[in-house]
Amino acid sequence: MPLYHKYKPHYRDNLKLAIPVVISQVGHTLVQFADSVIVGHFAGTISLAAVALATNIFSVVIVIGLGISYGSTPLIAQLNGRSDYNECGKLLSNSLFINIICGLLLFGITLTVAFFLLPDLHQTPEVVRQAEPFLMLLGLSVIPMMIFNTFKQFAEGLGFTKQAMLISIWGNIINIILGVTFVKGLFGIPPMGVKGVGYSTLIDRTIMALAMGFYIFKSARFKKYLKSFVLRRISRSRAVQILRIGAPVALQYTFEISAFTGAAILIGTIGYHEQAAHQVAINLASMTYMMASGLSAAAAIKTGNYFGANDHAGLRHSAISSYHIVLAFMFITACIFTLGNHLLPLMYTTDKIVIDIAGQLLIIAALFQLFDGAQVVGLGILRGMGDVNIPTGITFIAYWVIGLPIGYLLGMKLGFGATGIWYGLVLGLMASAILLFVRFQFISKKHRSATISRL
Repeated sequence: MPLYHKYKPHYRDNLKLAIPVVISQVGHTLVQFADSVIVGHFAGTISLAAVALATNIFSVVIVIGLGISYGSTPLIAQLNGRSDYNECGKLLSNSLFINIICGLLLFGITLTVAFFLLPDLHQTPEVVRQAEPFLMLLGLSVIPMMIFNTFKQFAEGLGFTKQAMLISIWGNIINIILGVTFVKGLFGIPPMGVKGVGYSTLIDRTIMALAMGFYIFKSARFKKYLKSFVLRRISRSRAVQILRIGAPVALQYTFEISAFTGAAILIGTIGYHEQAAHQVAINLASMTYMMASGLSAAAAIKTGNYFGANDHAGLRHSAISSYHIVLAFMFITACIFTLGNHLLPLMYTTDKIVIDIAGQLLIIAALFQLFDGAQVVGLGILRGMGDVNIPTGITFIAYWVIGLPIGYLLGMKLGFGATGIWYGLVLGLMASAILLFVRFQFISKKHRSATISRL
């Protein structure tokens, strides 16, 4: 009980900030969830495999964009902790410019992959044929997604989290309605198959970007921050400041997600049933990951506030309470995956082969839930303290030196198939979680010593 009372105020404060962030954050994954469910039920197993191929490749693109957009959040949190409102507005100007440019570049990269790389990945030809147009539409949707994230990260850095949550909820409702309409062909619209969920995603993200921008510029609570917002004046020093955090964060997410994408491509060479099963399991695991990522974003904001105010005790207690919250949450999701491993896949498909394989993968997903939650919150805490370079190296080692190579050895060389590849990913997540916690302990003690020396 003394331990609980020690952290109780931080549990309350962190959850109050985190819950809306979690809901809005998981909105990105709910788009993929809705796409997979709609296609799995209305278009069949090969179409579901096509969605798996495209979304797994696009997941690398989306996390690069998310990582770049996160660059402004800890800076905004630290500046707000010092009541420097003008600088917050200037950072928003630079962040919007950077994110639009990034969105255009990511769209170009997605088109290149769709036209030139996708046909050479040794996947089932019909899967590739359906995946190509869907991937191009997803690529176009990254531009409004980056605009939405610019305003979302700005508001969340200031502690205003509910509006992005509400917009995400309504956006997902719109995506589901349009997805079913376009894929199945309702109200006189011809059936579009996989392309239908591509169009629904693009429309959904465009509406969300417009709604979030309208909220930021029309709400009275942001007026004192927007006095210095001038988009035509871009500061190189501020842009570099944002990218110094955003670029390493993008690499951190890229190293992890690209390892899972590499796993999806390897599994796709085994067969389309295995690829569809991987999509089911990874989609469910991605939802819990994005929820934990929302806790991570809140941890970064609170840590940034305490770090900016040189409050070492508050920083430590807030960070440890974030670890407690995410571990408790991920334990619950691990139990759900274990108990529902053959029931949850029914949301996606009625194919018995896919359900059986997905059930095996969900047991493995249950094993890595605690590690996944601990590592993503660890990244958020360190990001709030401005420590991004060493954690980037840690994620590279964990996923590309440990996780994916061991998965390739177990799955492809030793013949364990999809489950072997997933066991390798478990080891990568475990390595990342442990190393990032050790890094947090080192940096927080260093911050304490620096704070004492200034007193």
